[in-house]
This record gives sequence, C-alpha cells and structure tokens, in this order.
Amino acid sequence: MNSNMQDKPNYTSAFLVVVGLFFMWGFMTVLNDILIPYLKGVFELNYAGAMMVQFSFFGAYFVGSLAYFIISATAGDPIMRIGYKNGILIGLLISALGSALFIPAANYKMYGFFLTALFIMALGFTLLQIAANPYVAILGPEKSASSRLNLAQGFNSLGTTISPLIGGYLIFKFFIGPEGSADAVKMPYLVFSVIFLLLAVFIKFSHLPRLTSPVNIQRSAGALKYSNLTLGIVAIFMYVGAEVSIGSILISYLGLENIAGLGEAEASTYVSFYWGGLMIGRFLGAVSLADFSKRGLKYFLMFAIPSAAFLVIWYTHGIHIALIYSVFLIVNLAAFFLGRSLPHRTLFLFALINISLLVITLSSEGKTAMWTVIGIGLFNSIMWSNIFTLAIEGLGKFKSQGSSLLVMAILGGAVIPVIQGAVADRYGVHVSFAVPLFAFAYLAFYGIAGYKKKIIGSLKSVQS
Repeated sequence: MNSNMQDKPNYTSAFLVVVGLFFMWGFMTVLNDILIPYLKGVFELNYAGAMMVQFSFFGAYFVGSLAYFIISATAGDPIMRIGYKNGILIGLLISALGSALFIPAANYKMYGFFLTALFIMALGFTLLQIAANPYVAILGPEKSASSRLNLAQGFNSLGTTISPLIGGYLIFKFFIGPEGSADAVKMPYLVFSVIFLLLAVFIKFSHLPRLTSPVNIQRSAGALKYSNLTLGIVAIFMYVGAEVSIGSILISYLGLENIAGLGEAEASTYVSFYWGGLMIGRFLGAVSLADFSKRGLKYFLMFAIPSAAFLVIWYTHGIHIALIYSVFLIVNLAAFFLGRSLPHRTLFLFALINISLLVITLSSEGKTAMWTVIGIGLFNSIMWSNIFTLAIEGLGKFKSQGSSLLVMAILGGAVIPVIQGAVADRYGVHVSFAVPLFAFAYLAFYGIAGYKKKIIGSLKSVQS
C-alpha cells in the first residue's frame, strides 16, 4: 500500500471521522425496528409481510456486495483503486438518495415504494461497510484491529441505542399523521438525507489517509482460499440474522399479554435496552481486547464501564430495573475475563450465553422471558467485530475483497427475520425465538474451531 504519511503516522483524526459513520448507519439500521410496526399498522400487514422491511434493507447488502465481489474478481478491487475516502463519499450520496425517497413513498402510500427506498439507502450503507470496516482494521497494528473495530462498533451501538428512543418518539408521537396515512416518516427521513449530504461534504474536505494500491491490482477470487473467511461469511450471516430478527420482533413480543403487555411507544424504550447492551459490551470489548502497558488501568476501565452503565440505568429507569440489568452486566464482565482477551474464545463464550438465554426465554413467560431476550443484546456486542477481524486475519491484499464477501453475508438480516416472522405467524411470536437459537449454535462453532486459518485445498491454485 502507498501512503503519503510518515513512518509513524497519527491515525486519530481519520479514526474519529470513520467512527461518525459507524454511529449514523447504526442509528438508521435500528430505525427499521420502529418502521416495521409502524408500516405493519399503516398497510395492515402480517408479521412475514412486515419483515419485508428487513428483507429489502439487508437484501441490498447482498446485491451490492455480490456486485462488488464480481467486479473485484474480474477487474480488480474498486476500493483499492479509488481509495477508501472516495468509497465512503459514494456510499453517503447513495444513502442520502434512498432517505429522500421516503417522501414520495409516503405521499403515494405505496409499500413497495418504501421497500425500494430502503433498498437504495442500504446500497449506500453496503459501500460504507465495505470501505469502513477494513479501513478501521488497517489504521494501526493488525494485533489490535479487533479492539479498534469494537471501539468503532461501540459508537455504532450508541446510534442503535438512541434510535428506538428518538425514532419511537418522532414516528409514534411527534410526527404522527392522519389515521391510515404514512406521513409520520416524511420529515425524519428528510432530515437524515440532509445529514448524509452534510457528512459527505465534511468528509470531502477532511484529511483521510488515501491508502490505495494503484499497481498490481489482483483480478482473482483469492480471498476465498482462506477457510477462516469462508466460514466467517456464514458466521456473519448467522450473527446479523439473529441480531436483526430479535430486534425486529421485539416490540411485538413485548406487546404480548403473557410477556409484558406494553404499547408500541413504551416497548420502543425497552428495545433501546437491547441495542444499548451492544454499546456497553462493545466499549468493554474495546478495552478487553486492547493492549495496555499498565494492566491496572485495563482492569479499572473494565469495571468502570459496567458500573457507569448501572448508574445511568438507575438514574433513568430506577433502582429496580438497574438491579435486574446488573445481573447481565456481571455475567458479561465475567465472560470477558474468561475470554482472556482472545477474540475467538470470547465469541464462543458469548454465543453459549445467548443460547442459554434463548432456552430460558422459550421455557418461561412474563418478566423472565422479557429480560432474557433483552439481555441477549449485551452478548451480541463483540460478535460482529470479532468475527470480522478473525475472518480477514492474514488475508493481506485480499482484505477489501474479503470485506465485501463478509458484508454480502449481511443478507442474514434479510433472510432470518422473514423466517422468524413466518414461524411467528404459524406458531406464535414466543415460539419464533427458536429460530435465532440455531444461529448462535453456529457462532459457538466458529468461535471454537471455524476461525482457524487454513488454505482450502481446491483453491490452492488461486493467485495470491
């Protein structure tokens, strides 16, 4: 790679700019959890039909990433040609267009138009994901890549945490239109479109390391020869599918009389606990997986983060809820220590815990079933970052190509929610939580064995 930076460049400003992108696409992705029950009511859809929101959104990741991979394999990696900065700019402009299309979709009150707008917006996010994830990984030593990506994902989770609160208020209360109309989404998505354009302008004039490779661009599918990547593709599919599926149906689940009997606006507050868990766990993961010269400081931060979370929950929701959530915080902290700062070991332990939480969910009702589902978010926290860094480890010049394949696997967020929605229609929302159980079982396998890097025999002849 070529760079105009000095031998020991400072990547801090570049990292902060990219962290802002992680925040924005986290915010917009989880806004779908508010959009699903809203459009379900406007268009009188069943659960499977409402989950087409996620199918369109995450299906775009598959289509966009597949196109990227084909171009990469036949003509050379586009990001390595144009640079990460230009890739990010193009992604932001596409997302701004998709957000703006919500206005005519609401005017014409066409469900298909909404799905098209979501598809286009997510195409922009696809390019952002392909560019930004490996960009964070290479902005420093490979050994600490997982820690940096967890930190960036922590700010992504800040977006996912406040999105249900802000989105639920805006769509269900503040901008609510005439009964049967879809007007409540027009103003929020117009604002988001403007924000994407402003971010594009800001990044255009920001100094980001170019990090391109204008010569010796490889025209091959060389990334596929690494087993840690190929098995990691399935792991990303399973992880995103399980995470999105649970979040998408959570408002409906909390509305069940035998669970919590909450209204949509109140339930959206508890959805923020689910996504907020990812934020807490990712910040904790960034500390746990980082190298500290002073071990005492590391341990102090690892105890300080969940302690701060406990105090915030106590202040905002009362001591009763804070005490309930503290059980998950303690288990989470213990799992990080048992993981011994190893990404694969931590992934394995967190997957096992989520399997246990889902088993409890399926075999109980009321507050127990409610909180075990919400607690899953805390243990989803490090999965994306750990899978991603384990999957692209050792890929060298095929990192961007491998990244496109991993982003393609976000298709899981399109497929698994529809499957869970179909199961919910047939057997009930409660029983449908058996679907993500299988996804976490695969993640446990990847964390204990699938992450190991091997050259796939049938692809040994691939150019490297």
